[in-house]
Amino acid sequence: MEVSLRPAADWPAPVERASAPEERIVPEVGTKEVISGRNPVREVLRAGRRKVHRIVIARGSAEQGALADIIKEARRKDLPVERVSKGELGMLAAESHGVVAVVDPYPYAELGDVLDLAERRGEAPLVLVLDALQDPQNLGTLIRTAEATGTHGVIVPYRGGVGVTPAVVTASAGACEHMLVVGANLAQAIARLKEAGVWIVGLDLGGPGAPLDAAQLKGPLALVVGSEGRGMRRLVRQSCDYSITLPMRGEVESMNAAVAGSIVLFTAFQARQAEGHT
Repeated sequence: MEVSLRPAADWPAPVERASAPEERIVPEVGTKEVISGRNPVREVLRAGRRKVHRIVIARGSAEQGALADIIKEARRKDLPVERVSKGELGMLAAESHGVVAVVDPYPYAELGDVLDLAERRGEAPLVLVLDALQDPQNLGTLIRTAEATGTHGVIVPYRGGVGVTPAVVTASAGACEHMLVVGANLAQAIARLKEAGVWIVGLDLGGPGAPLDAAQLKGPLALVVGSEGRGMRRLVRQSCDYSITLPMRGEVESMNAAVAGSIVLFTAFQARQAEGHT
């Protein structure tokens, strides 16, 4: 039987959202990025959130599966498709897997967009807060998991951690393009989430947190995952309403941040689905 750290009736009531501007990531005007790989390029086209300047394909590539979808979508959107040698394509991206897209920088969202999305869906907010992750693979994996579990948005610090780079898009298999990612000052973002009635729960693998199976994950929730190695920073840890941990056995000292965060997100997804929050 599940033991709740807070009775559902004790969840704080939502309040009017703050309207003060936040510090957030702003892409440099005029820059372009190269997205490589069939799934990432296809999802860039499907999502339609950023301008695609052109699609470049290696000559001789079999136009089937994801590549066929890319060509079809490019034609539908009247985008230029260039066919070049593998060597020429390699000058754009070292590991292209036969196709790249030249695009505008990633379009970061604002926190208000995340809260509005939850409201439009009629769901309690579920937000992933990442405290200065450094590894693009970990960030991409967590964004992919967040998208798969119906998380309304992901918050990353506007400095001190990796942002949504082309490597992250590749690691997420293009899930970034369908996810609202906010680049912000974490202290400001967490304060605003609390004002909106969201509980802040830290994932503390090495600390005295409550075990995952005793955690309340059904209400308005923001899960904080710390960086690789050092975990959550002190001020971020102190801003959490409570912490949870994953019981483990074995010889390895700790679990990868992306794996641990993904486990908690799927646990929250299952709990909220059973409760009717998703």
